[in-house]
Amino acid sequence: MDRYREIIPDWEAFWEAIHRPLPTVIRCNTLRVEPEGLRERLEGKGFRLSPLPWDEGLFQVEGEIPIGNTLEHWLGLYYVQEASQTLAVLALDPQPGERVLDLCAAPGGKATQIAQHMRDEGLVVANDPSPKRLRALLANLYRLGVRCAVVTECLGEKFPGQGEYDRVLVDAPCSGEGTARRHPHLRRGAPLGLIRRLAALQKRLLCRALELVRPGGIVVYSTCTLAPEENEGVVRYVLDRGLAELLPWEPPVPHARGLPRFWGEEYGEELEKAVRIYPHHFDSEGGFVARLRRPH
Repeated sequence: MDRYREIIPDWEAFWEAIHRPLPTVIRCNTLRVEPEGLRERLEGKGFRLSPLPWDEGLFQVEGEIPIGNTLEHWLGLYYVQEASQTLAVLALDPQPGERVLDLCAAPGGKATQIAQHMRDEGLVVANDPSPKRLRALLANLYRLGVRCAVVTECLGEKFPGQGEYDRVLVDAPCSGEGTARRHPHLRRGAPLGLIRRLAALQKRLLCRALELVRPGGIVVYSTCTLAPEENEGVVRYVLDRGLAELLPWEPPVPHARGLPRFWGEEYGEELEKAVRIYPHHFDSEGGFVARLRRPH
């Protein structure tokens, strides 16, 4: 992680944050229950719920038993989802009646969130290449009562079609450095060889997504890593090829801007339109979000 000292504001706060336990956050599934109704049910069982100030449907939860071991969880009234992982769907801004593709969907946190934003109206194509992970995706779609989704098994970079979707989410496989609070070995940072291999895959995924979205449509690229090679470098790749326009996006939480340069690589001032999340910003994991539009 030392290579990020120059780019992370308040390095000491960041370093302290990644050594603290991660709070438990749940997302209310408004397809089944309203946030206040969920809060009453769980507080009646002894849980302590604190709404996050930027989204009334997100609660930080404390309790004597695991939050996944409740009837309400199995009834699909909520999804246990780390707070920063909800931001990509806010950037995507899916609307009822649209056709939306989640290219790397398993285990389903963002796919179910997309369906929720769409009020279960339209079409969500939830894709993943892993049969094992598809089981979790299908289970979560069923548990949360999502009816507007279909599930596909395909390598994301080879997903068929051309210009068929209003919006596409690429929550890309990544080195996961932003999850160091859950995975202590990542406090040392990910190996550079792994970062470079993943960046090559991420470029293929994002290029394909920009072919799958309609002209003028929106693609959101997100990761849970801190590596500029997997974040700004991937976005720069598609911008240089004229495949996309990078749009500014302001999340409802404290954040940093994307990097114009790192380790001798020039990404350009334009990359400041992208968003970086660090664990000390609002007691979350770390990540990256970029909102792109396919040219007409």
